[in-house]
Amino acid sequence: MINLEPLWLTAKLALITTIILFIVAIPLCYWLSYTRFRFKAAIEALISLPLVLPPSVLGFYLLIAFSPENAFGKFLSDYFDLRLVFTFQGLIVASVLYSLPFMVNPILSGLKNLPVALQEASFTLGKSRLTTLTKILLPNIRTSILTGIIMTFAHTIGEFGVVLMVGGSIPEETKVVSIAIYEEVESMNYQNANIYAGILFLFSFSVLLAVHLINNKTRNTTVY
Repeated sequence: MINLEPLWLTAKLALITTIILFIVAIPLCYWLSYTRFRFKAAIEALISLPLVLPPSVLGFYLLIAFSPENAFGKFLSDYFDLRLVFTFQGLIVASVLYSLPFMVNPILSGLKNLPVALQEASFTLGKSRLTTLTKILLPNIRTSILTGIIMTFAHTIGEFGVVLMVGGSIPEETKVVSIAIYEEVESMNYQNANIYAGILFLFSFSVLLAVHLINNKTRNTTVY
């Protein structure tokens, strides 16, 4: 019988990460879509960096940064009594950084594909930027938003390298499903590893199927 705690911890981490990234991504994507900032391309490249950067590399640098022995980690520990190494809070921060492009890129792509005239017409009618964003722009990129939410949640579920480096394997604290699979294989307990892996496999397939069904349904339908 497998321990259900890693499953619950993984779902909790994915949910919190997805909520945080959704709140962060909406204003960030709106700004990136319409700003003429000179270094916008560099910011977009930095956001997408986790897509090509090995998870262990990002996890290593986060481990160094969060360590109380270094300036940033010591600052957090001394002034905020916050420890991010080998804690659930650290996993949240690491997951937010690692999953950032999975939320930002679909929403940003959706906003960029909207005609500029849509926003200009809203401004002409006296609507504020906030009203334009929430009442005009976001409803027209519902598919992009849903894709970002689903992909972020699924990606966080499957994280390994980053969570291993930053969180280690502390039961009921940082031991998520991917770490549980690794440890079960190391212990040659292939039956439990197979159950954990099967759950992740079915979940990942269901998520991708949902994304493709949503995209296929709305591919030829655009509402402005």
